[in-house]
Amino acid sequence: MATLLKSYTRHKTFISYHHSDEEEVSSFINTFDHDHDILISRGIGASMSGDIIDSTNPDYIKQRIRQLYLRDSSVTLVMVGAATWGRRFVDWEIAASLRNTSTSSRNGLVAVTLPSVSGLPGRKPPERVKDNLDGDAGYARWMQYPSSAAILAAMIDNAYNRRSTHGDVVDNSRPLRLRNAG
Repeated sequence: MATLLKSYTRHKTFISYHHSDEEEVSSFINTFDHDHDILISRGIGASMSGDIIDSTNPDYIKQRIRQLYLRDSSVTLVMVGAATWGRRFVDWEIAASLRNTSTSSRNGLVAVTLPSVSGLPGRKPPERVKDNLDGDAGYARWMQYPSSAAILAAMIDNAYNRRSTHGDVVDNSRPLRLRNAG
């Protein structure tokens, strides 16, 4: 009996989202991580309360998020819901994902619009994602919710590959969001 080989690589993918979208994000993870084995999901989870990092030093915040939560991921997937754009923890996770140091490489970055907001006017990704969008020349991608496992696998693979092909265009200069907006 022949074994079918996967045509994609499973990447450890950090999933960043606003807690109000947890049900949709859980469904996404169940569908694509558990049912299709497309990614190895990582995330902080909605159970955190208060400040996850007790500091106002931007470098320290990014370093600790990288060490504690992003440590072995290679791609960050931002799940874009109605309020994701203004959440400080999401901004911190993206900033830490884009941080490239001698001890950790930056993550690939892709934002995906959740179905609950896909047809709504005014939906937008977090500003730090927008800073890195520039068509084919940008580091990040903002995509519609994947209609198949193959499409998601290609999106994640593309984000992973852009770490080496587009690393010179990363813009992580925006100050960290200190408060939630919206």
